[in-house]
Amino acid sequence: MTKQSFRARIAAGRRHSVGLTAEGLVLTAGIPKAEERCVEGWSGIVAVAVGNVHTASNTGRSHTVGLRENGTVLATGWNNDGQCDVDDWTDVICMAAGWRRTLALVADGTARAAGRRNKGACDVDEWNDLVAVAAGDWHSVGLRRDGTAVAVGNNRRGQCEVTGWHDLHAVAAGCLHTVALTRDGHVIATGDRTSGVEDVAVWRDVVAVAAGSYHTVAVVAGGRVLAVGDNSRGQCDVASWRDVVAVAAGSVHTLGLRADGSVLAAGNNDDGQCDTAGWHLAATG
Repeated sequence: MTKQSFRARIAAGRRHSVGLTAEGLVLTAGIPKAEERCVEGWSGIVAVAVGNVHTASNTGRSHTVGLRENGTVLATGWNNDGQCDVDDWTDVICMAAGWRRTLALVADGTARAAGRRNKGACDVDEWNDLVAVAAGDWHSVGLRRDGTAVAVGNNRRGQCEVTGWHDLHAVAAGCLHTVALTRDGHVIATGDRTSGVEDVAVWRDVVAVAAGSYHTVAVVAGGRVLAVGDNSRGQCDVASWRDVVAVAAGSVHTLGLRADGSVLAAGNNDDGQCDTAGWHLAATG
């Protein structure tokens, strides 16, 4: 397991999508001129993340984060809680973004957080020996080098109950659920049942996972994609996808990065967040 493997090339949020080209440039789809799409001038980017939040009448604003090759971080978009105040971060090797929050994994295995503090999801100062981080709406998850997980923040659906998990390879966090991929290709999950947490136990040969607000997505060996949970906007209509190497799950849409660098999209496209047909990205790190 390497830290490089957790550097995302695609990211899906509430109303926008983000992709990373082989040249280190960032592409976006969504509401024209929205502040979370203001990535002009960004270069030398090696990973992207976006702040997601569940779909509701009082949600929608978001932010976009880019990790530079030199370990510094750029952010643009909604910043009411300081989630974009990352200019002084250094030695970052991967990152995640949630609602009103940005997380970073530092080269020494510790984590940093910027953003809203009152739900406890930024209380990551004591974490160590990490290899990856994930951010949900109100909770944060860390993957340790020994294959165990830690979680902080809102736990009202049991989304932070990861004690006892082991042999993990990757983690993902949704609105009220947490998903983990084990080293032998199985998937385990905890939290809100409507997110499909009880349905993933039968999955096998999984190589990547993603968590949307209320749906869960996986890539299996060979490039097929599985999805369970809320499908009210067609975000789980991915059965026909092939040759996929990575997935990203937003509020109610899903992205799939194919081996040839093209990007598939399913689900809500009210704001153009699924308009990725012309993208050509870097498929591997």
